[in-house]
Parts: sequence; structure tokens; C-alpha cells
Amino acid sequence: QVQLVESGGGLVQAGGSLRLSCAASGRTFSAYVMGWFRQAPGKEREFVAACSWSGDSTYYADSVKGRATISRDNTKNTVYLQMNSLKPEDTAVYYCAATRGLRVPLGQQGYDYWGQGTQVTVSS
Repeated sequence: QVQLVESGGGLVQAGGSLRLSCAASGRTFSAYVMGWFRQAPGKEREFVAACSWSGDSTYYADSVKGRATISRDNTKNTVYLQMNSLKPEDTAVYYCAATRGLRVPLGQQGYDYWGQGTQVTVSS
């Protein structure tokens, strides 16, 4: 079992940046693949980014590629999502997710644990 707590969301102007953090409980954080998803009002939850247990392999949705960076610090049990050049369409609740194993799922069905989400609002 792992518990996830996101932070770092907020209100930012278009073109700005935010760094989201997701702190995980437990002593086996490095055994988990980590992902970020988001859900905008009236839309389904969608994949944003994911990384392998080591952070060496990373994956991004086309909508954020080149603007987002996922990283992790296994010594701090934390995964990060750096978002730059933010756009109003990035406005959503951002969720951190985790699953054990080596394979990195890109769909939400592949993740077993979820945080409560953090709101990101980008004003135009």
C-alpha cells in the first residue's frame, strides 16, 4: 500500500510555470512506477506523464511534450511534475498515481493508487 499526497497547484498566468509534487508514504517507493494525470471540468481524466521506478524512462502526452518534465527523488519518496509555458487548457485537477512493477502504463487503468488531486488554474 502507498498513500499519495499532491501539492504545488495554484493559479498562474498563461506562460507561467508550476512544479507539482507528490509525496508517497511507505518504504518501497522505488518499487513503484509513477504517473501524473489530469481532469478538466466536464472531461475525462487523461494521461499527462509517467516515469519508471528509476526515473530513467519518461513518457509524456503529446499535449504537454516539450513543456512538462516528470522526475522523481527516491530518497525523498517524491515525484515531481514541472510544467512550463502553461496554457489555459492546462487548467485541471492534477492527480498523482502509482503502481508496482516494471511496466509503465499510460492509461489510468494501469494504476492502483491515487492521490486526492491538486487544482491547477491557468488564466489567460
